[in-house]
Amino acid sequence: MQVFLWFFLLLPLLELYVLIKVGSEIGALSVVLWIVFSAIAGVLCIRVAGVATALAVRERMARGEVPDDAMLTGLLWVIGGVLLFIPGFLSDAAGLICILPATRYWLVRRMRRGMPQADIRAEYSHTRSQESHGRRGEAHIIEGEFERKDDE
Repeated sequence: MQVFLWFFLLLPLLELYVLIKVGSEIGALSVVLWIVFSAIAGVLCIRVAGVATALAVRERMARGEVPDDAMLTGLLWVIGGVLLFIPGFLSDAAGLICILPATRYWLVRRMRRGMPQADIRAEYSHTRSQESHGRRGEAHIIEGEFERKDDE
C-alpha cells in the first residue's frame, strides 16, 4: 500500500520535472502542443477501444469462444488512452507502450499467464448434459405470492 502512495506522490513531481526540462530544450509552445495532441489521441483511443472491444467480444461469443484476448486488448487501449490523456511525457510513453501493436501483444501474453483458461462451449455442453440426465420432463416452478399496489 505504501508503494502505491509513494508512486502517486512522486509521479506528478517527476512528470513536472520532465516537462520543465523538455520545455527548456524544445520550447514551451511545442510542449503545450504535444500535450494537447496527446490528450486528443487519448480520447480517440478510448472512444475507439470501447466500440472495437464490444464488437470483438460479441463476435467471439457468437463463435463460442472466451473473449479474453479481445477484452485484454481493449483494456490496454483504454489504459493507453487514459495515460495519453494525462499531461506529461512519462505517462505518454507508458500510453504508447500500451497502444503499439508489438508491445500490446507482449503485455497481453504477460497478463494471460496468471489467468485461468475457460471454454464456454465446454461449460455449455456440461450444463446441457446435466439437464438431460433425469430431469427431462420437469419444469422449474418457483412458487410465490405477489400483491400489486397501484398509486391511488
